[in-house]
Amino acid sequence: MHRIQALSSFPPPCPALASTLLPAALVAALALAGCSSVPTPPSQPLTASTTLPAAASADTPADAEHAAGFAAWRAAFSAQALAAGIRPGTVRDVLGNAQWQPRVVELDRAQPEFTRTPWAYLDSAVSAQRIAQGKAQLAEHHAALEAAAARYGVPATVLTAIWGMESNYGSNFGSIRTVDALATLAYDGRRRTWAQGELLAALRILDQGDITAERMVGSWAGAMGHTQFLPSVFLAYAVDADGDGHRDIWGSIPDVAASTAHFLSRSGWQAHEPWGAEVRLPPAFDHARADLSVQQTTAQWENEGIQALDGQRLPALGAASIVAPAGARGPALLVGANFRTILRYNNSIHYALAVALLSQQIGGGAAVAGAWPRDLEPLSRAQMQALQEALNLRGFAAGTPDGVMGPATRAGLRAFQRSIGTAQDGYPTLELLQRLQTP
Repeated sequence: MHRIQALSSFPPPCPALASTLLPAALVAALALAGCSSVPTPPSQPLTASTTLPAAASADTPADAEHAAGFAAWRAAFSAQALAAGIRPGTVRDVLGNAQWQPRVVELDRAQPEFTRTPWAYLDSAVSAQRIAQGKAQLAEHHAALEAAAARYGVPATVLTAIWGMESNYGSNFGSIRTVDALATLAYDGRRRTWAQGELLAALRILDQGDITAERMVGSWAGAMGHTQFLPSVFLAYAVDADGDGHRDIWGSIPDVAASTAHFLSRSGWQAHEPWGAEVRLPPAFDHARADLSVQQTTAQWENEGIQALDGQRLPALGAASIVAPAGARGPALLVGANFRTILRYNNSIHYALAVALLSQQIGGGAAVAGAWPRDLEPLSRAQMQALQEALNLRGFAAGTPDGVMGPATRAGLRAFQRSIGTAQDGYPTLELLQRLQTP
């Protein structure tokens, strides 16, 4: 659906909903968008929505070789498309004209040098400008957003926030042809089987007449439209809300709002239940329990001394978790089922928190009050890999040293923190890396 999972642990708004398309991806999902993170070069942030050239060039012998190989692959895949029921005219006119995009492969294989801190991610994702734009978009498209909210039980502010995160309210959802992007990934990407399935879904959308091939554009990763649906998610959840006979997530805001709300509703959104609230943790709180896998009622958390920052009662949530994105030194939040539903869009806690906080502030609510530990420097990919290697050497299983923070690394880091008597928050720091490397 929408965005595919990001390629790193703190993904930017990019192809989402990959988590719903791949088994427990994403996803993260996923992941790819994820939302997985998309690589960010030093000069300019690059998201999956970044515009790429519409046509490939064969400037080098390697490019020419790939172009020839792509042509042969395209001919072979055309037979599979026909066998899958895609109309001959679509195979001939659309798939037959698909172009190999070297830049897509480059982005798919790239890895970020640094993992962004949660506060750096939120500073950008929930900026004052994006909040102001969200309020303006909510006012301008109030009827369409409220109609979708009433139909599916997902607040208009949440739909607006996802729209802002995914494409900056439609200002940047990409302009590369979706068929080109997916055909390139199906030919020479890391996830060829996945890309082939999405390519067939894209061709099926064209067969159904919802959009023309020229208008089916989006990100380098195949995510499309204002809220970055992948083709398979479009087929499952896109809605014709304006009644014109087409599901148009590129040009119809009623269709965009209803399609996004439909996905969230089908993914477990609980109407009339908030996403959560910022909380104050008691001094003796065990940070090893600040994890989405630990779920209990709000009342049970309150019995352990968890309190709302504003002194009010916490929202009544049946399966609530504590999350502390920056570890023991940063803000803490109590989150429920709807927060986990947002994760189905892009399996990153930072993404879900950004959507939650952006929607809250578009609606006139407050930002996070707790202070972020801005003095902590992010680990580079090489440093993260070194941390994983050191954990493994010391017997704290951290999984394969790949430089990416995941559940296994977090668990190994928490075990190490327990052994040295510090808060078991699983947050990687230079200090912990140095302690691990000290004989």
